[in-house]
Amino acid sequence: MSSVAVLTQESFNEHRSGLVAEQAGDEEAPAYKDAFPPLPEKAASPEGTQEPVNAWTSKIRPLKSSVITQVFHVPLEERKYKDINQFGEGDQAKVCVDIMHKTGAHLELSMAKDQGLSIMVSGKLDAVMKARKEIVSRLQTQASATVAIPKEHHRFVIGKNGEKLQELELKTATKIQIPRPDDPSNHIKISGTKEGLEKAKHEILLISAEQDKRAVERVNIDKVFHPFITGAYNKLVADMMQETGARINVPPPSVNKTEIVITGEKEQVALAVAMIKKIYEGKANSYTVSSVVAPSWLHRFIIGKKGQNLAKITQQMPKVHIEFTEGEDKITLEGPTKDMQMVQSQMEAIVTDLVSRMDYMEISVDPRFHRHLIGKGGANINRIKDLHKVSVRIPPDNEKSHLIRIEGDPQGVQEASKELLELASRMENERTKDLIIEQRFHRAIIGQKGEKIKDVRDKFPEVIINFPDPAAKSDIVQLRGPRNEVEKCSKFMAKMVADMVYLKVFSHKLFLSMIDFPIFKQFHKNIIGKGGANIKKIREETNTRIDLPAENSNSEMIVITGKKENCEVARVRILAIQKELANITEMEVSIPSKLHNSLIGSKGRFVRSIMEECGGVHIHFPTEGSGIDTVTIRGPAEEVEKAKKQLLSLAQDKQTKSHTAELKAKPEYHKFLIGKGGGNIRKVRDSTGARIIFPTPDDEDQELITVVGTEEAVREAQKELTELIKSLDNVVEDVMNVDPKHHRYFVARRGQVLRDIADEYGGVMVSFPRSGANSDKVTLKGAKDCVEAAKKRMLEIIEDLDAQVTMECVIPQKFHRSIMGPKGSRIQGITRDHNVQIKFPERVDGPAKGGPAVQENGEANGEVPVVEEAVAPADPTAPRKCDIIVLSGRKERCEAAVEALKALVPVTTEVEVPFELHRYIIGQKGSGIRKMMDEFEVNIQVPAPELQSDIISITGLANHLDRAKEGLLERVKELTAEQEDRSLRSFKLTITVDPKYHPKIIGRKGAIITNIRTEHDVNIQFPDKNDDNQDQITITGYEHKATAAKDAIQAIVDELEEMISEDITLDARVHARIIGARGKGIRKIMDEFKVDLRFPQPGAADPNQVFVTGRPELVDEAIDHLLNLEEEYMADVNENESKITYMKPAGDRGASSMDEGGRERGSSKGFVVREAPWQTGSEKAPDMSSSEDFPSFGAPVAATNKASPWGPKRF
Repeated sequence: MSSVAVLTQESFNEHRSGLVAEQAGDEEAPAYKDAFPPLPEKAASPEGTQEPVNAWTSKIRPLKSSVITQVFHVPLEERKYKDINQFGEGDQAKVCVDIMHKTGAHLELSMAKDQGLSIMVSGKLDAVMKARKEIVSRLQTQASATVAIPKEHHRFVIGKNGEKLQELELKTATKIQIPRPDDPSNHIKISGTKEGLEKAKHEILLISAEQDKRAVERVNIDKVFHPFITGAYNKLVADMMQETGARINVPPPSVNKTEIVITGEKEQVALAVAMIKKIYEGKANSYTVSSVVAPSWLHRFIIGKKGQNLAKITQQMPKVHIEFTEGEDKITLEGPTKDMQMVQSQMEAIVTDLVSRMDYMEISVDPRFHRHLIGKGGANINRIKDLHKVSVRIPPDNEKSHLIRIEGDPQGVQEASKELLELASRMENERTKDLIIEQRFHRAIIGQKGEKIKDVRDKFPEVIINFPDPAAKSDIVQLRGPRNEVEKCSKFMAKMVADMVYLKVFSHKLFLSMIDFPIFKQFHKNIIGKGGANIKKIREETNTRIDLPAENSNSEMIVITGKKENCEVARVRILAIQKELANITEMEVSIPSKLHNSLIGSKGRFVRSIMEECGGVHIHFPTEGSGIDTVTIRGPAEEVEKAKKQLLSLAQDKQTKSHTAELKAKPEYHKFLIGKGGGNIRKVRDSTGARIIFPTPDDEDQELITVVGTEEAVREAQKELTELIKSLDNVVEDVMNVDPKHHRYFVARRGQVLRDIADEYGGVMVSFPRSGANSDKVTLKGAKDCVEAAKKRMLEIIEDLDAQVTMECVIPQKFHRSIMGPKGSRIQGITRDHNVQIKFPERVDGPAKGGPAVQENGEANGEVPVVEEAVAPADPTAPRKCDIIVLSGRKERCEAAVEALKALVPVTTEVEVPFELHRYIIGQKGSGIRKMMDEFEVNIQVPAPELQSDIISITGLANHLDRAKEGLLERVKELTAEQEDRSLRSFKLTITVDPKYHPKIIGRKGAIITNIRTEHDVNIQFPDKNDDNQDQITITGYEHKATAAKDAIQAIVDELEEMISEDITLDARVHARIIGARGKGIRKIMDEFKVDLRFPQPGAADPNQVFVTGRPELVDEAIDHLLNLEEEYMADVNENESKITYMKPAGDRGASSMDEGGRERGSSKGFVVREAPWQTGSEKAPDMSSSEDFPSFGAPVAATNKASPWGPKRF
């Protein structure tokens, strides 16, 4: 038992001040009993006597504990772990430890006599609640039960937004599962403790009993009669609900349900049902429903444009309802019986008429050509629709359908389908190719003022070459045109770039390393990446040049140029891409090194043939002379195995009886010998067993064909090939008649047409007579089959030329440039799409017809230019020559091309836009209007500001104007909405708040005010230092949001006004320790007690005064905590000061001998008391070195009757 002396605040202050020597000398020392009052005796005082009052019995302010304790009991039958022998061990103990770790609460388990489990949980309130939840779920078994109530009562158990169900679960501590609406079950499942189950069942049955007093009736009535029950504007059903008091729910027209639900008191429901049935029975007898058979694709023609056809019928018979169902071949009619017969006969007549004169057709076209068929702005498809008077439905991209549906007049349907198929077949032959050329070479290829690229375009006139925008920093150059021309142009441009690279490298004397290695052709596009992204990244990061073979090339070699170490890094990265994309296997085969050269063959011919036959595997032989026998094969597993067998077989043949033979054939015969897909040559290989190797484009001798195999196999293969070559060498000469007027077509463009025929038909030579010879004899020379095929093709071309006509199209010269489009792209498109030739007239600069004469320097020019005759003909109605565009081609194609040309003539429309919006439409530096002009391909003219006009002019193609006008009006609508929004956002609200609360509203580093601004999307402005109204806070934003922000600020102010502020005296010497390093200690106190602490500034009148602000109860707790801290810290301060006193010399009267007031101190006598036990009688002060007076814990003490100065001993 230990004794504790407690000092009050006042006595402590007196004792602390008693340490000053001067005061100690002036005041009398306190008595021992006053300073250390005795503890009360254990024996209770006799009844009627009053206990003496002393310092220990005085009322001490109770301290509130933040730790609570709760006890939970789990009966034996509900315990999850019932192994009595392992109490305190096993899973139950692990669960308890886990709960303590998870919640921070302390658990103590004990076993009751009935083997139930008592659990005492101690900790903070939230920790105890969490622990309780865990105990119930993990240590207590969960019982379950079901309760059956009518299905229609379930929604009342759930409540609005599930609130009732949540409240019920919380109240009963159970989990309640209600079946879904589509589940026919009416059983509600409850799980939880026994007590909770009973409570939940009781509450659910109470809710059901309350609803049993109400009735629900469902009546099934055909949907066509619902309008008669609801009445106009639902007036009839509203009257019925008012009259009966029941609630009637009729499904809306959009919901395909026939069930009408009536709810309410039983008598009310019965009355409402009777009234509804009466209406239904009255109408059912006078109402008829029938249908007319009509194919679904005819429905829109029956309805007519904007419903005109149906309007004629419904105006006569307004009570009849006509309904079309999508995808069904029938039309439903509903209405009075007397009107139905006439409407049905009219509908049947319309259907019969349409079936007799309408037809439809579906054609299959690859979806990638659909947008080309539609044309820019729908130009192509609209022309076809107007020309053939048909309707064409092209499926949207997301459907990915091949079927295009054409509906209309039978003849028009046939002609439209034919034209669409022709367009599609023409597009199939067109190709787009992306050529990768580093951007640094683009300017050099284009040349000064585009001279170089003009030469390329002249060389390949049918190919459209598009360079990327320099700002895009792209390496992709796009080529588009006929397949063969695109390939030739691609090779030509690749050679141009290679030459530039060669010159650039050697002009700078760069001595770089170069490595090449094979990558499977199918992975080249992945190495290039989308838009060249992958290859560009590798180039930039490794600082190398990487060249891939052309797409149409058979080569798989990738060449890397740069520093040796950089080249190796780039190679590893490219091989890694290949490895990721495919399951590449690498195998090593041992073949004697002396056979390597013979297996490779001249310039790698033998090994290349094996690689091609085995799916393009890569076979790598070691360096010549290295003496290594290992040959590496890399590729897909199956192909590698196949290549291995062929390589070993060839090596074995070479070692035993390999034989090689060579024969020659013209290069143009090679493709005939190989056959389609290698069919011909495969037959020879299979029949003879010999390997036949054709030259590659890189070989010098393009005629040499090599045969490898056994002597007999080679002899047989050579024999068969020789016979085939002889048959091809059997050159014949044939003559055909071609009208001289067509000769120019064949020999134009350096004989391009003839070159194409020669390439296609085995090098057939076609000779036209010399110009001026006036002969129609054309000679064809070549293999017999090839000559016949070429002759047939030329006759087709001549037939096409004979059908050509010349047609004129008059369009004012001022529109010609617009029709041509950028770099003639539009006219090239028409020429290609319609297969016609279009010639524009020479441009004439002169006055327009009927316009004033040209004047120079303000005077009329005396000389009339000769060109005036062309500009102003004698006949004023005749078109000017400079306005006439000449077209040549087949008649129908020329007519279609004329329509396409006229569709390109720009027109102008005007749109009225408020003047104040013009600057927003133009945008910053014209960006807004430029974007619209680019998007809609029109020219938009905004009037000058000084005109103050509201009219904006739009000029462009007719099919673009509507879109541009809609886009402009949409932009006006957006700008108007933005103006209205700005007006709404500029709502201002002021709130008056005492400036002393401003820092609290702003929060630390503006956290609170930023949160309010973000949450309510408003701007909150506090007054400036020099502002007169220092209590005004301004809120700007939407009115409702500004009001909400004001309420949020007011709530903070109200909370601050409820707070109190109390000042306490804390010794200034402990302030620093309470505040802590960088304010860490004070922040912890403020966060824990939710109060604000203000310590005095240096030089304050009272350096010991501290202010505590917060809610009353929290302020009290914080003050108690601070006083406790002061007492603790002051003990350390006093101890340190006493040490300092003893450490200094007695005669030293320096700075340390001065008190806090700057007065000189005498020697301290310490704390002195009067009438102490050791000062009275024979008693002595206790000996601190004595083990009897100050015994150690656990040490034996000798019994003694000696009285102690401290009172009787209790141990």
